[in-house]
Amino acid sequence: MKFGIIPDEEIQEGRTTDIYFIRTEEVLRQKGVNPRVVAEVIITSGGWTVLAGLEEVAHLLAGKDVNVYAMPEGTIFYPYEPVLRIEGRYLEFARYETPLLGFLCHESGIATKAARIKLLAGDVPVISFGTRRQHPALAAIIERCAYLGGMDGVSNVAGADRIGLVSCQPYNVVSYIRYVLHN
Repeated sequence: MKFGIIPDEEIQEGRTTDIYFIRTEEVLRQKGVNPRVVAEVIITSGGWTVLAGLEEVAHLLAGKDVNVYAMPEGTIFYPYEPVLRIEGRYLEFARYETPLLGFLCHESGIATKAARIKLLAGDVPVISFGTRRQHPALAAIIERCAYLGGMDGVSNVAGADRIGLVSCQPYNVVSYIRYVLHN
């Protein structure tokens, strides 16, 4: 863990969960109980939101004996609208609630902020430079969500590669070219 990032394997094992989910699993197993449940993910405040993070949720729940239903990624939704529904035995997915919510909340937050900025900018092109203020291991996620939210371009090379874009030029290069062309 050279850069402080939890490896994918530990996320898949459920090690990034809150401890009370593990304790709940222990109690249910001791009692021999594994109810069939339906879990829905909603927000309760914040106005309209752009849904993002489903790619990671799908990867997290792959191979689990659950049925998952979700709004399409990029959908605008409002408080109390279920954006994701999981049906299955609770022990199949209990320990994944923390990372699942983390994926959805973090990525939807980025996509929503990008959409709100682009809405304010109107026809003015807006480029995401969000990776400058975040952990570099999150660059591809940040840029993908910013683009999903409506950014016209992204600054990060790895992020641009992931979504099939060319990253932008540094402003000092643009300024230099303008200077050379005009002098």
